[in-house]
Amino acid sequence: MPSIASIAAPEFRDRAPALAELAARLARIGGGDGVHDTPVAGAAVIRASAPSQPLPAVYDPSVCIVVQGRKHALFDGATYVYDPMHCLIVSTSLPITGRIIEASSARPYLCLRIDLDPRIVEALSSQVEEDAPGDSAPGRALLVAETSPALLDAALRLVRLADEPDAAPVLAPLAMREIHFRLLTGALGPQLRALCRSDGQARRVGRAIALLRERYAEPLRIEALAEAAHMSASSLYERFREVTAMSPLQFQKRLRLQEARRLMLSDGLEAAAAAHRVGYESPSHFSREYRRLFGAPPRRDAATARAPD
Repeated sequence: MPSIASIAAPEFRDRAPALAELAARLARIGGGDGVHDTPVAGAAVIRASAPSQPLPAVYDPSVCIVVQGRKHALFDGATYVYDPMHCLIVSTSLPITGRIIEASSARPYLCLRIDLDPRIVEALSSQVEEDAPGDSAPGRALLVAETSPALLDAALRLVRLADEPDAAPVLAPLAMREIHFRLLTGALGPQLRALCRSDGQARRVGRAIALLRERYAEPLRIEALAEAAHMSASSLYERFREVTAMSPLQFQKRLRLQEARRLMLSDGLEAAAAAHRVGYESPSHFSREYRRLFGAPPRRDAATARAPD
């Protein structure tokens, strides 16, 4: 397989030195497959040495910068592709099905995930030209943008701080601020500003999502969610669907099922115990909904996932 520097596209060659160094550093931090925290707070490395099956998960606000390989994010019937030329931006917690489509043991999938801080976005927005309309209709909180050389350079400076533990506490916040600035001044900056505006409806929906994530195993009360979001119940329901592509109840079900799967795979719980832990009273109801989301009944899915390759 050709090296990054040998790829013909001029715009790719412009990014080659930063991509090559980032790949080497991320490979060292993420020694094996999986998600690895870095010594820099708010940054993590995702590594995979083979393509994956589609896996539903909740993505928190972040920018995912791929330096090697390619991944699909499936959301609301659309496919978002991110690779060394494109990054994925998630502005609020969303249920997304991810699938790594390009990875090998020789050239593993490597991604730098950086947490997005809406407070930094809002603080910087006043210093960035306002050319976006108001967010009366916030739109979907999932975006794909070109990974500019400037964004790559800022990410590289952040990752280098993993080797400077004394300097990292002082310089990492500056690098994080620059990364947010590069995103805001990119092509999708106006949309990102609208989604992160503190008095906007997308941020209010985010408060409801935070409450759902905290109390997903409890019976859902739309009134409690609306109160947390400072919206009427009808307005929250409408805006919630605009941002997440599902209703609050559907979102809660997704959270419950994904946590039940984690409990079975990571903690070894039986299906019935996992179902009860996440708030299901009927095992048969749990099994039906689990199969609808993951494509197989709970016991079979867990056994397949645990089986060696």
